[in-house]
Amino acid sequence: MRRTAVLGSAGTLIAGTLIAGAIAAPAATAESRHKGTSEARGVQLAAERAAKKGIDWTDCPADWGFAKPIQCGYVSVPLDYAHPYGQQIKLAVDRIASTGTPAERQGALIYNPGGPGASGMRFPTRVTNKNPLWVNTAKAYDFVGFDPRGVGHSTPISCVDPQEYVKAPKADPVPDSEADKRAQRKLAAEYADGCAERSGWMLPFMTTPNTARDLDVIRAALGEKKLNYLGVSYGTYLGAVYGTLFPSHVRRMLVDSVVDPARDNIWYQANLNQDVAFQGRWNDWEDWVAKNDATFHLGDTRAKVEAQWLKLRAQAKKSPLGGVVGPAELIAYFQNAPYYDSAWVPTAQTWSKFVAGDTKALVDAAAPDMSDTKGNISAENGNAVYTAVECADAKWPTSWKKWDRDNTRLHKNNPFMTWANAWMNLPCATWQTKQQTPVEVRTGKGLPPVLIVQSTRDAATPYQGAVSLHQRFKGSRLITEKDAGSHGVTGLVNPCINTRVEAYFLSGKVDSADVTCTPHATPKP
Repeated sequence: MRRTAVLGSAGTLIAGTLIAGAIAAPAATAESRHKGTSEARGVQLAAERAAKKGIDWTDCPADWGFAKPIQCGYVSVPLDYAHPYGQQIKLAVDRIASTGTPAERQGALIYNPGGPGASGMRFPTRVTNKNPLWVNTAKAYDFVGFDPRGVGHSTPISCVDPQEYVKAPKADPVPDSEADKRAQRKLAAEYADGCAERSGWMLPFMTTPNTARDLDVIRAALGEKKLNYLGVSYGTYLGAVYGTLFPSHVRRMLVDSVVDPARDNIWYQANLNQDVAFQGRWNDWEDWVAKNDATFHLGDTRAKVEAQWLKLRAQAKKSPLGGVVGPAELIAYFQNAPYYDSAWVPTAQTWSKFVAGDTKALVDAAAPDMSDTKGNISAENGNAVYTAVECADAKWPTSWKKWDRDNTRLHKNNPFMTWANAWMNLPCATWQTKQQTPVEVRTGKGLPPVLIVQSTRDAATPYQGAVSLHQRFKGSRLITEKDAGSHGVTGLVNPCINTRVEAYFLSGKVDSADVTCTPHATPKP
């Protein structure tokens, strides 16, 4: 679940080879968890249609940025699965064929990187870039990415003019007064209104269950009888909902950095829990910065590093750096460190340069690029989808007193992200379309062993999420990376994890019991 103030995720074709989508496979049986509902019948019809039609694969449009041998196409799905013959929307998909022999090929592997609001279209580039962690898996599978409904090239939604959306500096998320809170509440309500005005026709249907149904239609269009799936972050919740609605359609499913799918966690409580986890990982990073004070000169204790952070924050609040970087922009940039270990060194280096007198690096890193109109459109779209899905998936508190009380209490001990997170989600308090009841995630007939991978110190998806899903999906296996916290474990070098991930996709093998792995290597300055 990517949270930033301005949003904000990660072979050769042999001629004549028969690849997925060239022939249509029969659609799998109708979804079992809500069998008999109009949506269940609708998705079965849509999948049967897609299986017959397949996907018309062509070279990707030049401005999409995916060169041969990656191919692109579209899959049509109903806007509303309760009315499968009604309005259709197009979903963009791409793929690269498996690199192994025909005998090695096991089908298509579909990827979702999270968000909600992130594009999965870069997934095939793991093959073209020869990512060493995925070389053997790529021999067995076509790597398939897609833009979920509302995202990117898949009937994108919008809530505000993108250039306005990225404009800086924004107000400090941490309020100094009731007037500051009123101003933020007004902005959140205006954002919700903007979503309704610009994209209201799609908002009621921007739900995780609908995206799970889309996933099943894509499966059918690919000619796959069963789904092979890799989901990270929010993609784990999408996988959990898919596995609940379509248990017998799953062949292999790996979920990495897991959203707690408990109904009472989706989504208000999930964001409060996130604030605590972000603070914990922020503290981890500050400890590491202090340990490497000889390199960064930001303080040799966490307290000293935090004092430098508060000093920087106060300075930017008094006078935005470069005229555009205030506290909101600083949080959006610095949160990369608690998100990803790969950001530890560059974030500390940029900060260190600033303290030494070089302000340019930090301003360049944290300020919006107003000339990057394509990137700004993508950022605004990502945030619009994030908001639309989380607001539509579940009922949110409408009482400002509750929001105020909960976030004021949390902020005292978790000041890094709490208020920034609150304002990002507050549009859900005044959302204008129906809010659903989340799916009760649980095991259904035919669900195979699901592999769950999670680090204990993850900020965006706290560890409890993996435990919760593990309990709900009987027969699942949990791989825990202890004392680590980078979001998205399967993209990191850790042989204890990498070998098991590969074995699972290649043979379906899981360990006889859950596994705990030592952490991947700590970044070195």
